[in-house]
Amino acid sequence: MFAPKQIGNTKLQPDELRRDKKACVKIGPCGIGEKAVYLNSFFVDRTFYAAFTDIRRVFKRVAMSKGGFTGKGVFGSIPYLVVLLSDGTEKQCNFKYEEQVDEFLARIRRTHPEIPTISEQAQKRLEEARRAEEARYVKELTPDAQKALDELNAAKTWLEKRPEVPDALSFAARQKRTIDRMNPYYRYAAVAVFLLALGALVVGIVSLIRHDGFAAYFILFGMAFLFYTMSSQILPTGRNNKSYAQKRWQEALSRSSKLIAEYHGGAKDGDGQSAFPLPAQYVHPAVLARMIRVIREGRAQSVQEAYEVMKADLKAMNSDVTVSQAEYDEIMAVKPMFLLCGYSDDPA
Repeated sequence: MFAPKQIGNTKLQPDELRRDKKACVKIGPCGIGEKAVYLNSFFVDRTFYAAFTDIRRVFKRVAMSKGGFTGKGVFGSIPYLVVLLSDGTEKQCNFKYEEQVDEFLARIRRTHPEIPTISEQAQKRLEEARRAEEARYVKELTPDAQKALDELNAAKTWLEKRPEVPDALSFAARQKRTIDRMNPYYRYAAVAVFLLALGALVVGIVSLIRHDGFAAYFILFGMAFLFYTMSSQILPTGRNNKSYAQKRWQEALSRSSKLIAEYHGGAKDGDGQSAFPLPAQYVHPAVLARMIRVIREGRAQSVQEAYEVMKADLKAMNSDVTVSQAEYDEIMAVKPMFLLCGYSDDPA
């Protein structure tokens, strides 16, 4: 009765299914086993399963209200995990935290590299953007530029083997900026709506027990507004407040500092700092990728020059600038870190 329900064409035997689900790696409301992925419904975690042999593609989809882009609205982004099956159907799973979707996809890339982790449309756009980008590269780099490029490529390859640290740093920066900029009156309104909805639900249940009229309406409206406030991500909770966001940012920054201290066996530069080419608060493969592009486009001859040009490019990015989807994803991943630290080389 409690076994996950099959989606797709491949059915696992009951014993096999039970063992696989028990041993699966749980990430948010979903899970990844050896034989299948386990997906949630709106209310219940890991209540469906799809065998890997049936999965054609797994990717992230983000719904965002206007306020999510402008910073003036109530809602932020709403992340989804989408699993596309071989029969053309898809299953969309809602997540509360976008970092969990990223973690899920990262694990799929490691354990099942044959499964694409971006949508078909995104894959086509990425290929077009790659060709357009390569057309801007200079054909021959100077020796200094080539040396800087090799250094950045080595750092990026090293960092990509430790994705959990930059991912946590990026998420902590986004979360802290969102919470810090949120109008406190939105939180007061959310608490008021939550309490009223809870009261309506209690009244409805009591009325239902007493067989009074309109009980169903109180229950329905109470539950609707409870889910509304809970899904809005503005209701104050133990993980959705300024002190928690600050703590999470400091923890992510500490992990980042410890990580880059290990680079090249703890090698130091002339100032006694880590030899890693980025400050701890900006450690992310996307930052290095942008610096690499700066050098390949001939706009810098050294790592430091590429770093300064990259920061200037990020500062110039705003809602009026049109970019490719790939660059937009990069900017959304790294710009909150720079904004949080004021583009300073000292951590916030």
